[in-house]
Amino acid sequence: MFKAILVMGRDPTQFSKPPLDRLIPELLERDVKALDVCNAITHGVELVRYWQKLAQIAVSALEQRPIGEGQRGLGRPGGAAVAPPRITGTEPPESFRSLSSSVAKSWSAARQIQAMSSNLVAPRGGEATGLALPVYIMSTVLVFVMWALVAAIPCQERNGLTTNFQIPRQVGWAQAMIRLQERIAEEWKKKEKKGTAGLLEETQRMEKVALSLMEFADSFEFPAEEELVAAQVGELAEICRKMEEGLGPLEQQIRDVFRRIVKSRREVLDVLDQSAKLSSPVPY
Repeated sequence: MFKAILVMGRDPTQFSKPPLDRLIPELLERDVKALDVCNAITHGVELVRYWQKLAQIAVSALEQRPIGEGQRGLGRPGGAAVAPPRITGTEPPESFRSLSSSVAKSWSAARQIQAMSSNLVAPRGGEATGLALPVYIMSTVLVFVMWALVAAIPCQERNGLTTNFQIPRQVGWAQAMIRLQERIAEEWKKKEKKGTAGLLEETQRMEKVALSLMEFADSFEFPAEEELVAAQVGELAEICRKMEEGLGPLEQQIRDVFRRIVKSRREVLDVLDQSAKLSSPVPY
């Protein structure tokens, strides 16, 4: 689709002239950074799946009646495993091996989003009626999708995420996206200081229940709190079920986004290659 927009009724030599000689290389670089974000998000989904499996172990133990010291002993590590790392001080053990473990420890999701958006400027004047506009629109949508994924899914180093990407309010076609960004940013500001794992509803609910289970393990009094614990365990079991159903499709969607970015980038490179051939002088 984007390839069609680039070539339809246009002079191929324009791609070597301002502003496209600057905008298209920036777009290609933005694509590469987006692929890095997709890899980091895939790692985050795998981490959520790891939490879900640990939570399921805790559920299986705490569903047994009557609740004794054995189940209580599993309650705290089970809760700590799925609670925010900044609250519990815990990290996945060395036995956790992510398929996306190639993400460097120094890599920052927030800085990546900032780098993707740092040179993203709305076209002005005559540029606003040319090809610069669809390039800008495509880039803005790409950065917004990556930004929203980083906010939703556990991802490495997200401090200051809400300040790293802002869509200009005067852009008419992006009003719905701006409203959605404002809602996400508002939720993120509420949760960021608490060390949230992300804005995904199931992870937030899991965090809440996990912290309650940790408190239960520290101060459980039988039988007064058994019904309360049973309700929380039931809620955690429901969260695990929803995660079991939803994580696979989510992971598939992220893979689809990754492939589409690769395909789009390849199409743009093909157009640039054709442009270079057409603009080259014919030898005599």
